[in-house]
Amino acid sequence: MACFNHESPKSIPNNCQRKTPGRVPITEAQLKAAFKSFDVNKDRRLSKEELRNAFASLGAYFPRWRARRGLSVADGNGDGYVSEDELDDLVKYAMKYGYTIG
Repeated sequence: MACFNHESPKSIPNNCQRKTPGRVPITEAQLKAAFKSFDVNKDRRLSKEELRNAFASLGAYFPRWRARRGLSVADGNGDGYVSEDELDDLVKYAMKYGYTIG
């Protein structure tokens, strides 16, 4: 028996289970937007503290350490911040760790 009746979508049999996705992997675009949202002073760059907060919100086990590593990977000019130009490198670094949504 099919679980969805196209003639009457309101009549779903009781034996049909709703299939909802569990945790879904975050996309690069979502991750980039998430990092940008942690730029609390709106200077268009991420400090170590802002990175720590971002990684903590993503569920990193050691957000302070992850922020230091992310900064060392992405901070190409060595100014101690991740600028918008360097954000793609940070996103590539973070994508390796399989953060999820949901």
